[in-house]
Amino acid sequence: MDSLDSTSSSAGYGRRVAVLGGTGFVGRPVCRALAGLGYEVVAVARRAVPVPHTVAVRPLDLAAAGAGELAAILREERVGAVVNAAGGMWGLTDEQMVAANLTLVQRVVEAAATAPVPMRVVQLGSIHEYGLVPIGESMSEETTPAPVNAYSQLKLECTEAVVEATRQGRVDGVSLRIGNVVGAGQPRVSLLGVVADQLWAAHAEGRPAALKLGPLGSQRDFLCLSDAVAAITTAVVMPDLPERIFNIGTGRATSARAMVRLLIEVSGVATELVEADAPAGPETTWQQMRIDRARRLLGWSPSGDLSDGMKELWEHQAESARG
Repeated sequence: MDSLDSTSSSAGYGRRVAVLGGTGFVGRPVCRALAGLGYEVVAVARRAVPVPHTVAVRPLDLAAAGAGELAAILREERVGAVVNAAGGMWGLTDEQMVAANLTLVQRVVEAAATAPVPMRVVQLGSIHEYGLVPIGESMSEETTPAPVNAYSQLKLECTEAVVEATRQGRVDGVSLRIGNVVGAGQPRVSLLGVVADQLWAAHAEGRPAALKLGPLGSQRDFLCLSDAVAAITTAVVMPDLPERIFNIGTGRATSARAMVRLLIEVSGVATELVEADAPAGPETTWQQMRIDRARRLLGWSPSGDLSDGMKELWEHQAESARG
C-alpha cells in the first residue's frame, strides 16, 4: 500500500496529488513524473494555463488565498497529498516574500489539516536554510541553520512550520532541503537563465557571445532538475517517512564559474567570458550538503551528471526560442 492508499482508505480519496505551483520550473515536471507513476495530478497555480499530464488545473493566487479556499479545492478534488512547489524571491518586496513563502505554507498546513486523516505534505525547502559554512565542510540535517538573508530565513520558518504540524499530528509532512537546481525551464532571472538567454541571442545571430558577469567564485551544491523531481516523487509515494527533513543535492560543491563554463560548452557558442573581481578577503561562499540520510532512508541518490541538466536547459532554451 503506498502513501496515498494508506492515508485515504478511510476517507475514500483516490490517488490524487495536488501540486501547488504546478505550472512552474519544478512543479511542471513533478506533475509529469507523478502522472507517469499512475497518480492523478491536480495543478494549482495563479493562472489556469494548460499543464500536460494533469486531470485538472485550478487557478488560485496561493500568496493571497485563505486556507479555506485551498481546503475547498483539496476537498473538491479529493486530494490525498500535497506538494508545495510554490513560493518566490525574485523581484518581490519583503512583504510579498513573506506572503509567497511563510504565509502560504501556514495556509497549506491549515488546509491540509482539515482532511479526515493526516495528509502527506511535501514542502520544497532550500539548501539556503543552512546559510554558509567553512570551505570543505558538509552540511547535514543536524547542522544548525544560520540563514543569511530574508528569503533563507523564511524558507527555514516554512520547514519548521511543516515539521511542527507533523509533530502535532495535524499533517504527515516532510521538508526536502533542495540544492541549486539546473534544468529545462531555468528561471530567466537566475544566473544560468541570464547566461542561457545571452548565449542563445549570440547563437541566433551567428556571432560570438560576450558575457560580462559578476564574481563567479561562489561554490554551491548544484543538482539536476530530474534528480530533484525523483526525490520529490519518492517523498510523495513512500508509505512511512522515518525522518521529516532530508537534504537533496549531489553532496559536492561546484563553483558558479564551472557551471557557466559548462553551459558555454554545451551551447557550442564561442564566448568571451569577463568576470568581475571578487571582493578582497577569503572565499566564504560555500555550500555542500551531506545526503546520506536520503540515500539510506529514501533510497534516493542523484543519478544525473550536471552536464545532463545543462543539456536539458539548453535544449529547452532552443525550443522556447523557436516558439
